[in-house]
Amino acid sequence: MGSTLLAGASLGEVRSDAYDELALLEGNAAEHGLTWSGPPEVARREVALSGGGVVSALQWGGGPPVALLVHGSAQNAHTWDTVALALRRPLVAVDLPGHGQSTWRPDHDYSPGVLAGALAEAAVALAPSARLVVGMSLGGLAAISLAARRPRLVPALVIVDITPGVDARKAKAITDFVSGPERFGSFEEILERTVLHNPGRSVESLRRGVLHNAREMPDGSWAWRWDPVRHGGPPGTEPGQARLALWEALGTTRMPLTLVRGSLSPVVDDRDVEELLERRPDARMVTVEGAGHSVQGDRPLELAAVLAPLLPAG
Repeated sequence: MGSTLLAGASLGEVRSDAYDELALLEGNAAEHGLTWSGPPEVARREVALSGGGVVSALQWGGGPPVALLVHGSAQNAHTWDTVALALRRPLVAVDLPGHGQSTWRPDHDYSPGVLAGALAEAAVALAPSARLVVGMSLGGLAAISLAARRPRLVPALVIVDITPGVDARKAKAITDFVSGPERFGSFEEILERTVLHNPGRSVESLRRGVLHNAREMPDGSWAWRWDPVRHGGPPGTEPGQARLALWEALGTTRMPLTLVRGSLSPVVDDRDVEELLERRPDARMVTVEGAGHSVQGDRPLELAAVLAPLLPAG
């Protein structure tokens, strides 16, 4: 059962009826000072995967999508909402398997290579002529794997606050959050935990995020939408051999490559940048000031400004 906030509700007060995911977009626009002239053209799409299950996605705009956006571990397609509103271009934001409204894998394997296979099928079905693939965190590692295997689907690649150099130390805050409780007694409890993990974000922003990323259970408790049984993720949990393989895969790519770092994030360090430039000397480096790991959530307008020149004019 989904939920939507009552007007003027307190921190965790919700009404348990219809969850309208697109009705929350006006809040994104208002928070970031974006012009709102009515609901944008957004539709929920599904792609049946050849190995079973489906990938769900949000398709923005009426024309052929020019970008494919891939979220990080324990996130979903709505993490890109403000970026999409700012870009005003046709694009697709996917829910990775095991996340959002996509199905969970029976083997619970969400390693980058496995996710790249699902991304390839989603890209062919929904964004075959995309000019750009943007992957954040786990989505960035999957996008690297996709770029190495299916370069025609990735004419240009942007990886957001991630490299194959991520390890358990750098990703500790992420793994601590993802490995936390699976159930919460109320919406207020699940929101409070999210606020503590994201001290730089507004409560309203995080409230929208929890509504997109959690669901109310029949007994009134709340649970995350992501698969709590996770083999091969989140980032930093891959064995060293797998990380080396991703570095080598990145080194084989030839499409334009941009690394976007959050200035407050520990996930990408200077040694990672050195390694990336050794393997891809032509890569572009961008640091977004005031952003943590989730650059698209912390500084969405600044990230949109980085992406816009890489896309056809809106």
